[in-house]
Amino acid sequence: MAVFKSQIRQIQAPAEAVFDKLSNLENLKSLLAQVPESAIPADQKDMFDAIRVTEDSISFPAGPVGELTLRMTKKVRPTLISLDGVGAPVALSMNLEIGIVSPDACEAAVAIDIAIPAMLKPMIGGTIQKMADQFGEMLVRLKYD
Repeated sequence: MAVFKSQIRQIQAPAEAVFDKLSNLENLKSLLAQVPESAIPADQKDMFDAIRVTEDSISFPAGPVGELTLRMTKKVRPTLISLDGVGAPVALSMNLEIGIVSPDACEAAVAIDIAIPAMLKPMIGGTIQKMADQFGEMLVRLKYD
């Protein structure tokens, strides 16, 4: 298994508020709705429009492997949210790790754990790291009030 972890991001909101917002994945719909049409490359618009979110899962097109679904499998309030890949060609999990900094602030990071052969890691590792970084950046942009 290879682990790709985002940078630790500082969030100006209580850990409990961050956990409560992100432990219901349907809250991501508002973030997706805020993405301006001009920010989505024309060749990726269909993929973006195909993202489906429920309370405990998110499904999106994953290129040659088809659709990928991440389903919430573990919640430890207020420090951990775990999602596992469903129907993925390899074992895959994503963890949101939340650390309490103060009553009004926390820090968070995203870790993607994926079973890829060592010879493929140089070819796809950069893409997976970029995905972890993008999820981490998204955490800072969300409104937690």
